[in-house]
Amino acid sequence: MAKIILRLPAVKKRTGLGRSTIYSRIALGKFPRPIRLSERCVGWLEDDIEIWVDQRITEARVERDESL
Repeated sequence: MAKIILRLPAVKKRTGLGRSTIYSRIALGKFPRPIRLSERCVGWLEDDIEIWVDQRITEARVERDESL
């Protein structure tokens, strides 16, 4: 299976987060780290971003169900 690398604009679109929030969460260990593509270029594996989004959805549903 081919690996797809997402650049920052695509990551922002998929997550709804801004650049600063993404990088601050990376620093806290709460967001997937990018991979270096070149000296001045990074990207994220699509699978890593999809897993992160799925985890956020699961957490939100658990929190919602606990508050009922």
